[in-house]
Amino acid sequence: MSLTAANIFADRLAALRQAMRRHGVDAVIVPSSDPHLSEYLPPRWKGREWLSGFTGSVGTFIATQDFAGVWTDGRYWTQAETELAGSGIALMKIASGASTEYVAWLAATLQAGQAVAVDGTVLGLAIARLLQGALDAKGVTLRADIDLLDDVWNDRPGLPHDPVYEHAPPYAATPRTEKLAALHAAMREQGADRHLISTLDDIAYLFNLRGSDVNFNPVFVAHALVGLDHATLFVDQGKVKPSLAAKLTADGITVAPYERAAAALAELPPGAVLLLDPRRITHGTRQAVAAHVKVVEAINPTTFAKSRKTEAEAVHVRATMEQDGAALCEFFAWLEEALARRHEKSLDEVDIDRHITAARARRPGFVSPSFGTIAGFQANGAIMHYRATEEHCAVIDGDGLLLIDSGGQYIGGTTDITRVVPVGDITAEHRRDFTLVLKGMMALSATRFPRGTKAPLLDAIARAPIWSAGIDFGHGTGHGVGFFLNVHEGPHAITPSLMPEPHTAMEPGMITSIEPGIYRPGKWGIRIENLVLNRADGTTEFGEFLRFETLTLCPIDTRCIDRALLRDDEIAWLNDYHATVRERLGPLVDGAALAWLNERTQPL
Repeated sequence: MSLTAANIFADRLAALRQAMRRHGVDAVIVPSSDPHLSEYLPPRWKGREWLSGFTGSVGTFIATQDFAGVWTDGRYWTQAETELAGSGIALMKIASGASTEYVAWLAATLQAGQAVAVDGTVLGLAIARLLQGALDAKGVTLRADIDLLDDVWNDRPGLPHDPVYEHAPPYAATPRTEKLAALHAAMREQGADRHLISTLDDIAYLFNLRGSDVNFNPVFVAHALVGLDHATLFVDQGKVKPSLAAKLTADGITVAPYERAAAALAELPPGAVLLLDPRRITHGTRQAVAAHVKVVEAINPTTFAKSRKTEAEAVHVRATMEQDGAALCEFFAWLEEALARRHEKSLDEVDIDRHITAARARRPGFVSPSFGTIAGFQANGAIMHYRATEEHCAVIDGDGLLLIDSGGQYIGGTTDITRVVPVGDITAEHRRDFTLVLKGMMALSATRFPRGTKAPLLDAIARAPIWSAGIDFGHGTGHGVGFFLNVHEGPHAITPSLMPEPHTAMEPGMITSIEPGIYRPGKWGIRIENLVLNRADGTTEFGEFLRFETLTLCPIDTRCIDRALLRDDEIAWLNDYHATVRERLGPLVDGAALAWLNERTQPL
């Protein structure tokens, strides 16, 4: 961090501490969150970034009068050390993004009679309850009724204004009236006649609408209050055009101003029974509910529904994977030529991002990247959520491994893929690590498992070949993926950081990433990632079984493989995969891209 930047953040921290004194609070919490508990935040709610300079997507900022720190996990430690350097803000290392260690820190640090401020409208209800319990035990007051950012952030952005648009047939194969009917049935099972939804991907899914209020995810800022015979969509005025509002009205959906959502909850009549998901609403939203309303707490039914893609959606996803794979053939053909000529013209990590996005943009149905491209050469590849910028990026020169993790949002699906390519001469150690990661990816990809298996329990299958070498990696093996929605989607995830609760059960139609890795800080990183679809695989006397259909179509670079480490069945899996990739992508590419495809899918 430059001296000028450090001064900016020091001034902001000083202003925050003055605001704390004015309001009589001794600590302030600024989570990486918005009123919808989104992963990627609209600019208005990037308060933690504004105060600290740390740009990672996960982290919690806390300040007292004599301390300031950001709590974040291992994916961001290297990034945070760089971005926080010189700011006077400490990096507080935690085990995972789901960790609540800062709650224990606050309880241990503060004294009875002191107070903590946090904007309750962005504080998750589950965390609020944990925090309230810990602070009550110490006699510390939790103030969730003030947002100190409003006192100090003079040019704070307002709500985003981009229009909402319809996700129309044939891609939206299920009409919103059918989705609403299914939701009504689930509400009746819970004994509820009202249901509040605040998570943006659930709202976009339910109403077959999309937007661009959040980077990378095609969603829009809104709340929805669903009754058994009518629904209200609370969205900023002007975002829904009259023609679309008329279509929504015809389907029993009224559009109301975004700021009216809290009042609508307060105005619910006596006898109303409201279904809320305590993990997917904020403390402020819960506080707005009228005291006379009975509240039923359960997971949003739409969270289950959108995770199970229909067969019609799966057809569109497969077609999207073909287009994405064709774009990648064009990109990698360009990359190999650029690498061969890099001594004539320099090539850096930002060039990778630019060219891979351009290749996707030439494909039909492309909307945007699905996340910020991670292109890391050698040591940068070991930074799990590395992001190159014009100011800070590596020139791809010398020998080593280049990790590229990228994805696209298409009207017919969401993609996410990681590949590693050799640059110059690579070592036996490179090949060993690459092959161990590949073995882990193939082991899980080929697994057959009972329907209803809790997704976290599958994580060890991908780790086993890596563990056998005395190595591990610090992230989950896989996350759910939406259908032209969030690239990270629940309720399932293949990760040890998620409890194997009932709602994590694997069901047909779910899309998940499989992405084990090995990261050697200061040296290199390797991750190989495909997306897979849960498919029925027969019934035995022990019940129904599922298997994974691999969706991603792109060669895995066999130049990085130590063939001696692969079994015959693993070689057969890889050869079969490459034959499928060649067959499905061949008709979509020509010239250098086709030549590259044919070369990189030759059998071992």
